[in-house]
Amino acid sequence: MKRLKILRRWFAQKFGFARLMCLALLVVFAGARLWDPLPIQELRLRTFDMFQLIDPRHKAARPVVIVDIDDKSLAKLGQWPWPRTRIADLIQNLTSSGAVAIGFDVVFSEADRLNPDQVASQMRYLDDDTRARLRELPSNDQVLSDAIKRSRVVLGETGQRAISSEIDKSLPFTGVATVGEESAERFLFEFPGLLRNVAVIEKVAAGRGLFTIRPERDGLIRRVPMIMRAQGNIMPSLSLEILRVVTGTPTLLVRTDKTGVRAVRLKGVEIPTDKNGQLWVHYARPDPSIYVSAADVLDNTVPPARIAGKLVLVGTSAVGLNDIKTTPVSRAMPGVEIHAQVLESVLSGAVISQPNYALGIELLAALIIGLLVIIFTPNLGPVRLVLAGATFAAILIGVSWFFYAQYRFLIDFTYPLLSTTAVYLTLIFASFVREQRQRKEIRGMFAQYLSPELVEQLTPEKLKLGGEEREMTIMFSDVRGFTSISESYKHDPQGLITLMNRFLTPLTNVIRARKGTIDKYMGDAIMAFWNAPLDDGEHEINACEAAVGMLEKIDEVNKEREQEAADGGHVYIPLNVGIGLNTGIGVVGNMGSDQKFNYSVLGDSVNLASRLEGQTKEYGFPIIVGSRTALAAKDKFAILELDFIMVKGKSEPEVIYAIAGREDVMHSGAFQRLRNITIEMLGCYRGRDWQGALDAIERGRKSEDADTLEKLFKLYEARIKDFQVNPPPENWTGAYALLTK
Repeated sequence: MKRLKILRRWFAQKFGFARLMCLALLVVFAGARLWDPLPIQELRLRTFDMFQLIDPRHKAARPVVIVDIDDKSLAKLGQWPWPRTRIADLIQNLTSSGAVAIGFDVVFSEADRLNPDQVASQMRYLDDDTRARLRELPSNDQVLSDAIKRSRVVLGETGQRAISSEIDKSLPFTGVATVGEESAERFLFEFPGLLRNVAVIEKVAAGRGLFTIRPERDGLIRRVPMIMRAQGNIMPSLSLEILRVVTGTPTLLVRTDKTGVRAVRLKGVEIPTDKNGQLWVHYARPDPSIYVSAADVLDNTVPPARIAGKLVLVGTSAVGLNDIKTTPVSRAMPGVEIHAQVLESVLSGAVISQPNYALGIELLAALIIGLLVIIFTPNLGPVRLVLAGATFAAILIGVSWFFYAQYRFLIDFTYPLLSTTAVYLTLIFASFVREQRQRKEIRGMFAQYLSPELVEQLTPEKLKLGGEEREMTIMFSDVRGFTSISESYKHDPQGLITLMNRFLTPLTNVIRARKGTIDKYMGDAIMAFWNAPLDDGEHEINACEAAVGMLEKIDEVNKEREQEAADGGHVYIPLNVGIGLNTGIGVVGNMGSDQKFNYSVLGDSVNLASRLEGQTKEYGFPIIVGSRTALAAKDKFAILELDFIMVKGKSEPEVIYAIAGREDVMHSGAFQRLRNITIEMLGCYRGRDWQGALDAIERGRKSEDADTLEKLFKLYEARIKDFQVNPPPENWTGAYALLTK
């Protein structure tokens, strides 16, 4: 038991719990097929019905004629049963027309009520002489017996649910022998009672067979027993006995194996059956041309060519005689025609069968296809999954149809299809559960980075946990002078935590509202990025919008704190944020160790964003962006070129810009004037026109809102004065190398 648990645990770890569950499901379905409950039987039978409807037996010849005791005959000749003398006339006319054999789908179980001696006893007002003369006449049953003796007639008998009388052992029975490993008796359908014909006609008949037909649970006649037990005797069916008589077979052979009956053998003919000795009837569509009216036969109006060389079955299609059956190809087929269908199938070699090894084929197909589904399905995408399922279903149906169409074998595809579908749906459900669990894990992982709306859009397919390279916009933000601010809280550490949460929360909300992903918090600093893990076609604009929004939120927090300081009588130190933005290629994914990791981004573009954030205090602008970010946002924001710098550790210079506001600021006259002065200053500076650059700075200081550029003017003023003393080299491009990170 312990080893079994270890093996099960190892298999689950190696192959997955879902696959282990599917293997168990295959075993369960195999057990269900061996048990073969009614729902599985019904499904299998309906499948075989469908095959016969699609491709019924095609008649190449019509070796059987049905003499029909139809409504026309009853209307003309009176109610059934008819006098036996009339039946004798019927046999005489059929024999004269060349019938090979005549089988009766009726039983003459009682003496004719119109026998002369019966009439003599029952008729009133007869004189004694007439009664005596009637009693001297031969009985109607004897007349029929004489007609049967002169022909080749197979009488019909029927099995009964109860024993009505002791069976007459002196009357003949057809000899039946078993060939095989098992006795046939225990596999055959058994009837406690047997209803035979009256002895005078029974003993002279060429053969005797049961015309009893057992419908399925749904009332359809799909199989007809070829051999049965009735009141302790093994007996052939009516159609099998007719074949025995015409082939001259003295004894029927029943071939068996351990699973049951395999076939019934005649001289030169072997009829395959199921394990209970039943023949699957290969139906043709109802054929009115094989019927002739019994009244026409008695009137000798049927051309002899219709009868000559044919097997004749005498039965009824009259509704009142209650011998109408339902078959896979017809809702109302006379019982006698079912016997005709059996004879036609055997004589034309168009017999269908469900071989005893069919069960093995079905179990093997369910196992092989089930294993293929278990192995390959979890590794397929949704489209391939559907295609694989459709392919397996088509293979099962196609193979089953091939066996039916080519060999007339009934191989059930519904069981392996049902088994495979159950495995298939289990794997899909397991995949769904796994994806939901993975999605939940991803949501939990990214809930601290992204807005709830973006978290809802995350799927395992959209997130490559191993890392990927993509274009992104990266942000670094930091509070200027936070060290001195934290010093003021050295006796109130809880107050410092409250302050950090107070400004980090709204800044985070702004970033997340603009589709940003929070990478990490570094004390008072925030690192964030855009266009990962979800695609963002406007990541540069969203990042710039978030940066401007962060400054607005900081202004709101500062106003609240200033009012609180005034009300509380303590020192107010404003919070000032510097933000660096840069767009470029980065590698994003889960990074860290097996125990702890973080969804983060690496690359030169990240390093440059960090450097730009550090330069906000040098240039006097709270938002500084790289050239690719500025190019994408130039139509939405007030962009001001600041410098052409060489970042420490990089060989390529970068043009950097400041964001002075949104589109309304960009179109203002004050910003346009300052922008033009800055462009003029930079042009003179990079062209080594030091005095021109200084003149532009002086004009800028006299402009409206010039205080916003004062730090920038002072920075360039100091550089120019240094260059006037120590000129740059001849190959100078205007780039300024930053000395700090």
